Amino acid sequence: MKKLVLFSMLMILGKLGFAQNLQVHYDFGEERQLITTTLEMFKPDKYGSTFFFVDMDFSNEDDRDTDNGFSLAYWEIARSFKWNETQKFEPRIEFNSGGAYFGPINNSWLIGGQYTFNNADFSKVLTLQANYKHIKDGKINDDFSTENLSGFQFTAVWGLHFWDRKFSFTGFADFWRQDTYFGDKKFVFLTEPQLWYNACPNFSFGGEIEMSSNFVDDDFVVNPTLAVKWTF
Repeated sequence: MKKLVLFSMLMILGKLGFAQNLQVHYDFGEERQLITTTLEMFKPDKYGSTFFFVDMDFSNEDDRDTDNGFSLAYWEIARSFKWNETQKFEPRIEFNSGGAYFGPINNSWLIGGQYTFNNADFSKVLTLQANYKHIKDGKINDDFSTENLSGFQFTAVWGLHFWDRKFSFTGFADFWRQDTYFGDKKFVFLTEPQLWYNACPNFSFGGEIEMSSNFVDDDFVVNPTLAVKWTF
């Protein structure tokens, strides 16, 4: 559910003002069966754009550790910069943070750039990002002391709207490097493609498939969801 104020819609709405939406997902993934809410906002201006989202996972009835409350809260905020209306490449900066029942999520700073490809009516949009990533206490030594970890992250964000924009295929993919709890280096892949049916300009229903490798554990994990979205 991350980064999904979906870019093709935003490029159009960016000329008009701003866009924000609330998504509610039911996760069918193994050992999950939980609800996630996502609040997103995208606001452009003549100097670039600001984007943020907040994810909240609600624990399921079998999760005794969280007592049926919030099991995870995560947020990102990003700012891109431009100096003219036709600019395709934009420098950017991003901050990520959060917490879960198992402990805090490391604060991360990213700085880099993004380049956007689109057709004339913005029904097809692809944005590629390359970032330097700095993770607070992201490296854990053999004696369990921590150090900050610096690395890279590549991101792709796409949007495809078809059948007079009744359907939207959107999503993102992230690839980055970080250390495990035991100090081993690992490469993490996370993607969340979404398919929406836009019943009207405000209401959509559909879902996503979250696929990841080394994201929470070392396995390749697939977590499908069903969802509704209200854009306002």
